Amino acid sequence: MPDRAAMWHGGVVAYDVLFEPVPIGPVVARNRFFQVPHCNGMGYRDPSAEAAMRGVKAEGGWAVVCTEETEIDPSSDITPSIELRLWDDRDVPAVGRIADRIHEHGALAGIELVHNGLHAANLTSRIPPMGPSALPVVGSNHPVQARAMTLADIAALREMHRAAVRRALSAGYDLVYVYAAHGYGMLEHFLSSQHNHRSDEYGGSLWNRARLLREVLSDTRELCAGKAAVACRLGVGGGAEETALSAAETREVVHSLRDLPDLWDFVAGPWSLDSNTSRFGPEGEQESAVRGLKSLTDKPVVGVGRFTSPDAMVRQIREGTLDFIGAARPSIADPFLPAKIRDGRLDEIRECIGCNICVSGDHTQSPIRCTQNPSMGEEWRRGWHPERIRAADSDASVLVVGAGPAGLEAAMSLGRRGYRVTLTERSRVLGGRVRRESLLPGLAAWIRVVDYREMVLAKLDGVDVYFESTMTADDVLEHGFSHVAVATGSRWRADGVGRAHPLGLPIDAGAQVLTPDDIMSGSRPRGRQVVVYDDDHFYLGAVLAELLAREGFAVELVTPAPSVSEWTANTMELPKIRRRVLEAGITVHTDRAAVSVAAESLRTACVFTGSQRDHPASAVVLVTARAPVDQLCQDLVARQAEWSDLRSVRAIGDAFAPGTIAAAVWAGREYAETLDATDVPFRREITALGS
Repeated sequence: MPDRAAMWHGGVVAYDVLFEPVPIGPVVARNRFFQVPHCNGMGYRDPSAEAAMRGVKAEGGWAVVCTEETEIDPSSDITPSIELRLWDDRDVPAVGRIADRIHEHGALAGIELVHNGLHAANLTSRIPPMGPSALPVVGSNHPVQARAMTLADIAALREMHRAAVRRALSAGYDLVYVYAAHGYGMLEHFLSSQHNHRSDEYGGSLWNRARLLREVLSDTRELCAGKAAVACRLGVGGGAEETALSAAETREVVHSLRDLPDLWDFVAGPWSLDSNTSRFGPEGEQESAVRGLKSLTDKPVVGVGRFTSPDAMVRQIREGTLDFIGAARPSIADPFLPAKIRDGRLDEIRECIGCNICVSGDHTQSPIRCTQNPSMGEEWRRGWHPERIRAADSDASVLVVGAGPAGLEAAMSLGRRGYRVTLTERSRVLGGRVRRESLLPGLAAWIRVVDYREMVLAKLDGVDVYFESTMTADDVLEHGFSHVAVATGSRWRADGVGRAHPLGLPIDAGAQVLTPDDIMSGSRPRGRQVVVYDDDHFYLGAVLAELLAREGFAVELVTPAPSVSEWTANTMELPKIRRRVLEAGITVHTDRAAVSVAAESLRTACVFTGSQRDHPASAVVLVTARAPVDQLCQDLVARQAEWSDLRSVRAIGDAFAPGTIAAAVWAGREYAETLDATDVPFRREITALGS
């Protein structure tokens, strides 16, 4: 980051351009920060929670804050995903509540209307899907086919969209999206020669395939005239993966429709590429697909790039690539990113680490979460805020043992509340598992979790940090702390205990068994052949296999799951991980559970037939389960009779229940929020019963 003083006093870089007002049709954005539509796992089920979340972003300085995709009709039902709905007038109050919260802080409210077409299996409404042609539904393996739309269906679709626009306007939205991106919407399916096999005026030539988009844009413009701006979100070709359009077709569509929308939102590829993780793509990688499109239109252009660097943002504007800095994930990691840039507080930005744990909320139908920002999704139901926290309820002193993600967040948040905090760490550095894992292939950006909290802790006078301090129960009891949070993390098990093996594995005494902790501490297999056995199913098994393959080991990756790193389907990384593993020369065996570990082999069995085979291995790396490191907590609880000043002892984060880094950070915030609390809020939206 550039020096703040130099920036604002005669300057390395001027960021004023980011805070210029920009007209969008009949409305004006107060600056160039634009939270593009993004899903959040709350939608129609939790509209008050979503309203609070979007409102905090508006408070943080985003000039435009949009909803996620909003289904316009029961025939656009993408159950099990939980998005917003404007099926009929009864949905207007919930959708309007979100706009109201955005407006409270002076931002423009945008809504992304969509008919999902071939992407909608309609599992709730049970209406047979429809699309430009008769094809199986896309984006899932539901055993459902869509019917080919008639001209009457197309006319009805246009009326559905017009009705949704009217509802959006009545709900108070300033910007109405026409959605043709990510492979999800009907309009993009019509654009696609893959999915549009029609021979009438809506098929064949690009001009015909774009007809429906042109008509819907015209309809929307007519209804919004003078009341709201019209945005077109278009999937563009020419990036790492093609969309419905090639690069040349993209330019032709933009040029021919250039005057219809008031704003263009260009999306580079499918959602999995548009929201690529830091493991597989750098900041701003979408630029190559978007560059030059702005010259085809006089209307403002927004695009994304996981931008967290103000310098990169300024370059996008100065070089004429974008008019607005679009963001989904960076606005989740730090809703106050614009305000911090405006105020010259660059070192306080919580930079997105690009892990996509936020995306997993949509795929698991659960409220959004963030590794960097534990308040995300908790603004309404728990009353958390990314920048504010209530003052301390007492003059208590708190000891936090362990400076991993849970301990760092707990110490930082307690310090912000005004408690006297002592943070002890047994090593010479902060970060725990985050620091270790950030050294693995592709995970370097994850160190931002540590960097941000280390910076804040350095500014908190009430927090003292001690390194190389291994605490015992005697140490704790003799220092007179009021509360103790044990955040000592967890250890990967070496006995094979895990999902597939609750009782562990028979392991020969002569076998070399390594854990992820061993590998990250520098231990290596004693021979060239190694088997990585992954019963964890998230990212770590494949990352360790890749690391060892890079170092010249012959690696087999074995998992009882049907896919390598199966859970990463929820972070949209699964195909990329599989490709990376294959490109690294790693041999993969899925659907095979470990049976035993011999001195020079791993025996596995097919999870379906039970047939067994041996995998030669000089060492086996077991990525199975973790055991909490909670002995200090147990020792202190056992000696409760000796407590004098001490009022509470709690294990938090992985020391309480091993989970994701995001879960550990959340646990640290939750500890700080609830310390000394008598009334802990947990609100939920209650469904009203119909007649």
